Amino acid sequence: MEPSQVLQVVVSTLQKLGIPYMLVGSFASSSQGVTRFTQDADLIIKLSRSQIDRFIEAFSPDFYVDRGTMQHALTSETSFNVVHFESSFKIDFFVLRRNRYGEEEFSRRALRRINLRPGFEVYVQTPEDTLLSKLRWFRQGGEVSENQWRDVIGILKVQAGRLEMDYLRKWAEEIGVSDLLAKASREAEGGGGPG
Repeated sequence: MEPSQVLQVVVSTLQKLGIPYMLVGSFASSSQGVTRFTQDADLIIKLSRSQIDRFIEAFSPDFYVDRGTMQHALTSETSFNVVHFESSFKIDFFVLRRNRYGEEEFSRRALRRINLRPGFEVYVQTPEDTLLSKLRWFRQGGEVSENQWRDVIGILKVQAGRLEMDYLRKWAEEIGVSDLLAKASREAEGGGGPG
C-alpha cells in the first residue's frame, strides 16, 4: 500500500470516528509548495479521553497503536504515532494544543483536494500556518534542516501574492520566528540563504 493510500485510510477512519483533524507537515507543504518524498505523515487532531477506546478499536486491525503513549500525549499535549503493519508507514498525531495560536491555526484549516484518490478531500493546514510551523521546526531543530528550509522557500515562491502577510507577521512575532520569516522572504525573492 502506498503512503498516500495509508493516509486516505487514516483520514477516512478519523472522519468515521468524528475526530476533527488537520493535515500538516510535509504532505501539507508538498501540496502548497514544492513536492518532496516523506517517510511519514503528520496530523493535528482534537481528541478526548473518551475517544481513546474507539480510536484504538478502529485502527488496531491494520496499525500498531500504543494506548500508554496515546494517554501520555493527551495529558501533555504532545504526540503519538500509529504504524501501518503492511507498509510500515508511520502517521504522527499531534494533540491540538490549547493555546491561542493552536486554536487559531486549527480554526483556519480548509478542506482541500491533494494528491490522493480523485475526489478525496482532507482538512489541510493553511499555507500561512504550514509556513509558520516549518519555521518553528527549523528553529527548534537548530536551524540546520535543509528540508524544512526548502519547504519554507517553496511555499513562499509557489504562494507568492496569495499569502496573508499581516497574519504571517503577527504570528511569526508571537512564536519567535520573525527573523526567519524575513530571511526566508528575502531568499524567496532572490537573495541570501538561511545562514
